[in-house]
Amino acid sequence: MIETNFAMATICISAPDLTLRPPRSPHVSLGGYVILPRVLDKGRAQLAGKTGGFPFNSSLDKRFFAFVKIDADALLEQLAEGKGDGAILEWLKANAGYVPADWEIAQWSAFQISRTASSVEARENSMNELAALAPDRTDVMTAFQLIDLEDHVSFGGVA
Repeated sequence: MIETNFAMATICISAPDLTLRPPRSPHVSLGGYVILPRVLDKGRAQLAGKTGGFPFNSSLDKRFFAFVKIDADALLEQLAEGKGDGAILEWLKANAGYVPADWEIAQWSAFQISRTASSVEARENSMNELAALAPDRTDVMTAFQLIDLEDHVSFGGVA
């Protein structure tokens, strides 16, 4: 249920049930930040006890928190107030320990989108995950592509 209060210009967002569907793709952006909408979905789901296999404050989430220098618990408190994505973005701009310029957000997001495993062990893990999910797929190269594929397959999609 979405409730609007135009006098305060806030939107109360109900939590997604991540046992029924995955959070938004890490490719989806808010304010130019990739990962952020996924973080918000997982935070709202945690508050509702509906995380499925998608924990809030995962290693992917921590990339965002480290970039803007914001505490995961502080964001969770804002989500508990029922704030919508736009209100959360405004809160981030006002409260982040680091508010990057637009070009820095774009550069950080582009790097995250193209990021691959950064060690031999991580590469082996990624290749093993891909082999288990879709052994014939040769087009999955980045971490985000693998996450999207995992989400798709986990909810009944065909690789």
